[in-house]
Amino acid sequence: MQATVGDRLHVHRNTVGQPDKSGDIIEVRGDFGEPPYVVRFDDGHTGLVFPGPDAVVESSRADNIREV
Repeated sequence: MQATVGDRLHVHRNTVGQPDKSGDIIEVRGDFGEPPYVVRFDDGHTGLVFPGPDAVVESSRADNIREV
């Protein structure tokens, strides 16, 4: 998985009643765009994220969506 600052991270929840989480990638700490990412989520909190198989990166450069 690769991302750049400005891309969006979408984490799909697999628990009933739990909404998906989305946010802007504000820092890439891995080499060559790899995780971990610092993400500012839409609810306002910021966290260090190691995305799993339930996450998708939406590129800010094009209408390209990349799955983890």
